[in-house]
Amino acid sequence: MEAEELLCRPVLEAVYEKFGGLAETQRAAIPHILRGENVLISSPTGTGKTEAALLPILHSILTDPTVRPISTLYITPLRALNRDLLDRLEWWSRRLDVSVSVRHGDTPQRERRVQAISPPQILIATPEALQSLLIGRIMRTALSNLRWVIVDEVHELATDKRGAQLAVALQRIRKITGRRLQLVGLSATVGDPEEVARFLVGPGEGFVVVETKMPRGLEVEVVFPETEARDVEVAGVLGVAPDVAARMRTIMQLVSEHSSTLIFTNTRPLAEALSNRFKAWDEAFPVSIHHGSLSRDHRVRAEKDLKYGEIQGLICTSSLEMGIDVGRIDFCIQYNSPREVSRLVQRVGRSGHRIGGVAKGVIIVMDSDDALEALVIARRARSGQLEKVRVVRNSLDVAMHQIAGLLLEYGRIEKSEIMELLRRTYNFSDFSEADLEALLHYMGTLGIARVSDGI
Repeated sequence: MEAEELLCRPVLEAVYEKFGGLAETQRAAIPHILRGENVLISSPTGTGKTEAALLPILHSILTDPTVRPISTLYITPLRALNRDLLDRLEWWSRRLDVSVSVRHGDTPQRERRVQAISPPQILIATPEALQSLLIGRIMRTALSNLRWVIVDEVHELATDKRGAQLAVALQRIRKITGRRLQLVGLSATVGDPEEVARFLVGPGEGFVVVETKMPRGLEVEVVFPETEARDVEVAGVLGVAPDVAARMRTIMQLVSEHSSTLIFTNTRPLAEALSNRFKAWDEAFPVSIHHGSLSRDHRVRAEKDLKYGEIQGLICTSSLEMGIDVGRIDFCIQYNSPREVSRLVQRVGRSGHRIGGVAKGVIIVMDSDDALEALVIARRARSGQLEKVRVVRNSLDVAMHQIAGLLLEYGRIEKSEIMELLRRTYNFSDFSEADLEALLHYMGTLGIARVSDGI
């Protein structure tokens, strides 16, 4: 049966009103989600992953009278993604009369009270916000109704300790609900999506990987700018080395040749340094800056300025590597080697989102070592040779944090319950009883826990 035939009329009518029909990714994923399977959707940015996860859940919310709020938890790794996602979901909320809200560290107290008194059907949160919800009595009660969890940019979380924290938190929710949660992960193209799926669902749980690839090319060049006489002159004015001025000149030329460009750096200090140097060189140069340490107002203004053509480029970090809406991007510049093939593919992949479009970008390198590394990375990116995902395993600080959370939640808990909960996650699937005993002893010396027959 086709995916369109599986969706209820209100959802299907909304799809045709907004998009004119389902995208390939959505057609592939919807039947699996409606069957209750755990699903990892792996595809490039702009292929409709968000709606692929949400549409079948919206169908179930509208057609199943036993669904109660909070029924769906939507986890994103960045607060900026929360805001962008809320803007997107509010259309579906109004159209289908399904309540949506967002929770993070800056959520006003008044809104938190409203969420506690009248929980939304869909709650958007960061992994850190979820941790705080688990120790709140009222919100913990609302979470007992949970059925679906969507984890956006799950490939990013799979490789760091925030992801390990999330994996254990999801098992804590499972303990609260007393039922199996259906998990849907949204991932960029990665080298081994099955490993990301195993992180998402835990050991022994089944899953389906829905992998779609856009039929478009990837054009990446490595540029090592040569210093010219004019660069020496500019370098003297700016107080930088001539080779730095040469790289800046190259960036300015590339930005002027395209209507919208993302300029990625590997660190926030480098992004700030580039931005300040461009302002000192040419105050009218039509670029702005975007990273997580800037104020929300500045980030929103920068995103809108690029989207609506007020500027031609944004100097950014990983804050724009993910799916934040900044309009159609023509070109991407990576300043210095990106260090990873998958990161380059993700960043350059922000460009060329049109039918038959080609993702285009360059890596501007600073020296011969940087150039050699970038050449290898670019070659592997063009041939689709991405790195394997490395999931964080048996992180003791994560385990200690989660045990402390369990003690705040329950007051007392058996060691066997802790071990069972940890081992249900892929991150701690081979965590030993000796590891737990040693960790509990250490927590005891810090006064965090007291060990008796249980804790």
